[in-house]
Amino acid sequence: MAIQKIFNPDDYKKSLLAVAWGVAAFFVLLSALSAYYTIPAESEGVVLRFGRYLDTVEPGLHFKWPFGIDRVRILPTRRQLKMEFGFYTPHYTNPDQLGPDPEREKSMVTGDLNAALVEWVVQYRIRDPRQYLFDVRNPAQTLRDLSEAAMREVVGDRTVDEVITIGRQEIEVAALSRLQELVKLYQLGVVVDQVQLKNVNPPQPVQASFNEVNKAQQDRESMINVANGEYNKAVPRARGEAESAVRAAEGYRFKRINEAQGDVAAFNAVLEQYIKAPQVTRMRLYLETLGAVLPQAGQKIIVDQDLRQLLPVLPLSAKLGEDKR
Repeated sequence: MAIQKIFNPDDYKKSLLAVAWGVAAFFVLLSALSAYYTIPAESEGVVLRFGRYLDTVEPGLHFKWPFGIDRVRILPTRRQLKMEFGFYTPHYTNPDQLGPDPEREKSMVTGDLNAALVEWVVQYRIRDPRQYLFDVRNPAQTLRDLSEAAMREVVGDRTVDEVITIGRQEIEVAALSRLQELVKLYQLGVVVDQVQLKNVNPPQPVQASFNEVNKAQQDRESMINVANGEYNKAVPRARGEAESAVRAAEGYRFKRINEAQGDVAAFNAVLEQYIKAPQVTRMRLYLETLGAVLPQAGQKIIVDQDLRQLLPVLPLSAKLGEDKR
């Protein structure tokens, strides 16, 4: 005979109460887990209550209403972000760093109707989280569009040579200034810190020809620099030699003048003595002249032209003795 279990209302109530307590505990645990959040050190949190802005909180541990009543958007306001145009760096962390079409972004037309491939980087910071989230529908894409518009405007005002060679720094400054004006006008809530050009090249089909032109220009500049170097070496050397010759001529001139003045003074002194005693002065000059000339003339033998027997007269013995010595 089968035993039929008798329904007990008390047991049924106890079961319902246990289930109710379990559901309540589950919701309490779930609310406890979703009632707190943490903001990283380099970020700020924007608290939204039912989708409406409530507050901006600093880094740290905070609490909020659970079950989606309060939501938090974390923005890296204390870290410099960047956007890359025409290229991308692998393993990037900023989701807005890479554009949808890098090849289209870098293709530009210069002011002289030439094509150029321009790659650049925009570095920015989020200044006002509330303005960044609520004043513009898609702030990151809007900033990309403004950056591209500013760069195309600046590149379109310059020739291809300026864009690729000598005008890089000027383009960076002009693009930064124009982008800052647009960001302020659109109230994006960001601050643009820097616009930096990366690779700027002509299109691929003409790149080889452009490289040859650049090489020719570099060779020309190199030859000009070498010529200027030779000029800077030769001209100062020639000027130094000319200055030295002038100084030597000046010295020789002063020397000749001083010698002439000395000779005039000596002649005047002799003339003064000659006027006082002509015979004595004449004899003194004669003797002084002989004293200066005769030692250089060597030994001289003077004989009378009427002398017949010359040998006994000559001091040959003394001469021979001197030759022996």
